[in-house]
Amino acid sequence: MKKMMPMMLVMMIIMLVAIFYAYQGISMHNKVETEENTFHQLQTEYFSLSKAERDGAETNSELNQKLVQIQNFPSELLRLKLVGVGKILTGIFILLFGILIALIMMPVRLGKMMKESSMQR
Repeated sequence: MKKMMPMMLVMMIIMLVAIFYAYQGISMHNKVETEENTFHQLQTEYFSLSKAERDGAETNSELNQKLVQIQNFPSELLRLKLVGVGKILTGIFILLFGILIALIMMPVRLGKMMKESSMQR
């Protein structure tokens, strides 16, 4: 029984790490929708102004800062989506790896238990 405890602890840690990665990925995907709404609002505010007004904005003005934000949003959205999927898949992989370890260890433990029970008789 004492030999099983470290293995159970390792399996629990593997499961917790897998759940953590999956949770991070899911939360990143949940952020995408709110960030897209913010992106569309910025675009609407910026492009509702006339072209002459947008082109005539001074350097470092609020209008130019909005343009920079608009230009940076697609890469941020892509990061949220791709890294989110990557973290979800990493969590799934870790969990499946833990299951594989458990399946490999079962016959070994069963053999040890059968050997111990045959020696006790």
